Amino acid sequence: MTDLKNEKQKRLRQYFSRVVILVLGLFIMAGSVVFAQNITVKGKVTDSQTKEGIPGANVVVKGTTNGVISNFDGEYSINVPSNGTLSVSFIGYAAQDVQVNGRTSLDVSLVTESQEIDEVVAIGYGTVKKRDITGSVASVKGDDLRAIPVSSAAEAITGKLAGVQITATEGSPDAEIKIRVRGGGSITQDNSPLYIVDGFPVSSISQISPSEIQSIDVLKDASSTAIYGSRGANGVIIITTKSGQAGKVSVSYNSYYSLKRMANKLDVLDPEDYVNWQYEYAVLRYGAEKLDTYTKFFGPYQDMDLFAGQPMNNWQEQIYGRLGEVFNHDLGVRGGTDKFSYSFNYAHLNDKAIMIGSDFKRDNLSFKMNHKANEKVQLAFTMRYSDTEINGGGANEQNEASSADSRLKHSVTYTPMPMSGLTDDGVDEDIASYLQNPITATYDNDRVQKRKNYNLAGSFSWEAFENMFFKSDVGMDNNTSSDNRFYGLTTYYINNAPSSENQGHPAIILRNSIQERIRNTNTLNYDLKEFLNDDHTAKLLLGQEYVLTKSQETTSVVHGFPKLFTSKEAFRLTNQGVANSVADFYSPDDKLLSFFGRLNYDYKSKYILAATFRADGSSKFSEGNRWGYFPSAALAWRISGEEFMQSGASWLDDLKLRLSYGSAGNDRIPAGQMSQTFVSSSSTWMNGFDSYWAASKTMANPDLKWETTYTRNLGLDFALFKSCLSGSFETYFNTTKGLLMAFPVSGTGYDTQYRNMGETQNSGFEVVLNSSVINKKNFGLNLSFNIGFNKNKINSLGIMDDFGAETGWASTDIGTDYWIAEGGSVGKMYGYVSDGRYEVSDFDRYDATTSKWILKEGVADATAVVGTLRPGTMKLKNLVGETSAVNIDDRTIIGDANPLHTGGFTINAFLYGFDLTAVLNWSYGNDIYNANKVEYTQSSPRYQYRNMISMMGNGERWTNIDQATGRLVNDGATLSGMNAGTTLWSPYMARFVFTDWAVEDGSFIRLNTLSLGYTIPSALTQKLNIQSLRFYVTGNNVAILTNYSGFDPEVSTRRKSNLTPGVDYSAYPKSRQLVFGLNLNF
Repeated sequence: MTDLKNEKQKRLRQYFSRVVILVLGLFIMAGSVVFAQNITVKGKVTDSQTKEGIPGANVVVKGTTNGVISNFDGEYSINVPSNGTLSVSFIGYAAQDVQVNGRTSLDVSLVTESQEIDEVVAIGYGTVKKRDITGSVASVKGDDLRAIPVSSAAEAITGKLAGVQITATEGSPDAEIKIRVRGGGSITQDNSPLYIVDGFPVSSISQISPSEIQSIDVLKDASSTAIYGSRGANGVIIITTKSGQAGKVSVSYNSYYSLKRMANKLDVLDPEDYVNWQYEYAVLRYGAEKLDTYTKFFGPYQDMDLFAGQPMNNWQEQIYGRLGEVFNHDLGVRGGTDKFSYSFNYAHLNDKAIMIGSDFKRDNLSFKMNHKANEKVQLAFTMRYSDTEINGGGANEQNEASSADSRLKHSVTYTPMPMSGLTDDGVDEDIASYLQNPITATYDNDRVQKRKNYNLAGSFSWEAFENMFFKSDVGMDNNTSSDNRFYGLTTYYINNAPSSENQGHPAIILRNSIQERIRNTNTLNYDLKEFLNDDHTAKLLLGQEYVLTKSQETTSVVHGFPKLFTSKEAFRLTNQGVANSVADFYSPDDKLLSFFGRLNYDYKSKYILAATFRADGSSKFSEGNRWGYFPSAALAWRISGEEFMQSGASWLDDLKLRLSYGSAGNDRIPAGQMSQTFVSSSSTWMNGFDSYWAASKTMANPDLKWETTYTRNLGLDFALFKSCLSGSFETYFNTTKGLLMAFPVSGTGYDTQYRNMGETQNSGFEVVLNSSVINKKNFGLNLSFNIGFNKNKINSLGIMDDFGAETGWASTDIGTDYWIAEGGSVGKMYGYVSDGRYEVSDFDRYDATTSKWILKEGVADATAVVGTLRPGTMKLKNLVGETSAVNIDDRTIIGDANPLHTGGFTINAFLYGFDLTAVLNWSYGNDIYNANKVEYTQSSPRYQYRNMISMMGNGERWTNIDQATGRLVNDGATLSGMNAGTTLWSPYMARFVFTDWAVEDGSFIRLNTLSLGYTIPSALTQKLNIQSLRFYVTGNNVAILTNYSGFDPEVSTRRKSNLTPGVDYSAYPKSRQLVFGLNLNF
């Protein structure tokens, strides 16, 4: 199989090389064309209203690549045949063709367009003017992304689209970015939207360079998404990349260099407070007569003052404090004639991350070509290639970076100063299970990940009859990934779980996956205008689509490397041969056959109708349930077009009411769930033996059927004062029925079974406001505001009323910490209610014979949860039951990860060549489960010697030790006096406990981007044949206003599950970035 994979990649590389040679040849030919010089035409391009010159206007001899750009005053000079035609265009103005007719002086006056209402947006399998939209669509243009130098398209649109919530799960360069459109309807399955790039569905948009994007359109309601059927239930994000235009060859070069630092860190105990707690811990656990575990490392209590003022190791700074650097280069070449156009783009990103030993590299290459073969036939070809390499840690996955082997955990909990009993590498047998040197642990948990993506697509368009167009698209998308991980001696995988499988020696896990998707789409567009008069417009779309997806995963594990082996040595050894796989999974082919149609009709642009129908047949369901049918309809009424609005409303440019209803399906479950599947497995040791078996964790269900989302949408669009103010108001109500859920089936020999059960709903309200406050030639100010409210509710869970979910960050200590119940929402946090701490007044007395404190009758007894009680122990509320004992039945809902609303605000301003952009985004009303706060403030018998965060410092927390004598105090009055100024409980307890104290308000408002640029006057740059040259400096993650005590409130880690959102546990810290860049256009 590996040989076949290598052969396939070899063929793709050869094909790719030939395409590159072809592209370069086209550029050479394009540059060698010589045009006849008949006459020289000079003139000026002006604004029809202001009569001022328009700099940067395109003046092109129609049908050729001969073109120039007007100068700073709008003047131009061009050589042109005496009988030629000039095409003059500029963004925001209606293009104009002018016959030369032998004239040598020719001025052109351009008329402005209302960009907000007349711009074109992408919808399913076509485009439509924004003024004629009937569904819910949000858009961002490529020019709006120019001032946001980021590595991914998802980051670039953060805070710019109402109803679209974008969350970077952590701060690593390859961090997962979650995009949710109006909440998402599934409970256990994927709620990500469908991504379409230049008409082709892709699994991720990380391969797209932001500078390559022409527009991003987000379809939010079923009348817009139903045309995509089963894939559009969670919204559709359509990205259109830049294409070549007729005229002069344009070359663009965008480059930036940035520096970044960790934006925040956690304050930890200094050496004195750390040692003070270690002493108290030893006394509480072992007694004052058995302090060997303390004195071995810290000496007698009388030496405590030696630690006062001792220098402190800042391990967070040593692990995450590296000065990160990012280099980005982006080259684009575009051009063409009225018959042929091309676009070539190459982007290189090199991110030296803030964490030691880690970096991120990505190369993107794309080529687009369009050819008008004759008046009726057009051909198009698109090729994309992406190569990503990630070295070092940073991924946030269960049992790896965010669990027992967390780099952040070690950097916080490791001793803040040298300990006398430790070896040079920080290892001591007595504490090996408690502490790991953060630097050693970081390099012991190493990773090398490589991802390659090839995307090839071609289309054939034919005007079969007048106004009837046939188009056939064929494409292939190939994704390969290798994820190689090394586990050294300090990792949980090796050190804390020694067994016959790993034998206490380093190990590596090699994971390889291949996914290939082949797609064919055939559409027929028919404009029915020949049957209608000028008052009516009707267009019909009919289509058929077939998508085939193949995937394969292979996992190999090699145990038993020599103990001193590093990751480089282990990987080098495995490169000499192919390790036997221990788990092979060949997913059954995923096939989707679809038929669809759409009718668009309008009468005098006042009454607009869009009706869509799609039928999807999925191989994931058995024959009786295979087909899903998804209709939708939308109506729009342009109120401003009515006669009664014509008089007295000159300030009103457009007012349109929209109403839509529709359905869309979801089949996002693994293929083959209707029949039993198996995974072939084995284990391999160096110098050992192999064993083989077959296993399956999921029970088959032949009765599975489509999950279906029904949406209702009501919207009002408006444009006022010559579009100086525009926007929309929308409200929606969505329900998702027949939820595809992974249902636990314990006791059957399987873990889960996919079933259709339950119903959810999402309802909300969205507001978008855009204002062109000032719009002059040399200065302007534009403002954009959006806000979205969404409320999620679970209407039904089928045969269940409720069930729990676990984040698992604390192993088995906490257990269920999220609760899913009918009437509630996904994201409800579940735990105990804190009641502060036990005071001396809660106890009758101290019993010296049993060495125990005796609780008063009626006081809540949390012994079963927190362990032995004494004054200062964490106290929990007793919510249910007839007795005073607190147990797991006293847990309740203590938080909600869902925000009340999210939104963004953008400022764009320019003044005589200077431009300023500021982008703010916010989230309000969501809670965060601060698991870091739990772990770094509690100390159980399993976690001796660990450091804690500074809120547990001496004088802040309850203490049981007389600081003068070092003795344990059991006198009530003395204890109360000693702790009169403290507010927190003692960290000593039997296990981690999740309470509402660890649930924090995650609301924030962030200045995400602040950019200042300057464009050199064209009068200077055009002397160097440069169309435009802009320099800029940008700050990313500039500032944040929040009450959250952790690293950053925009976080969601653990298990990659919809059931447990809003968890902050050992996330890779976010960085603050300063960017220097330039935009150069020829």
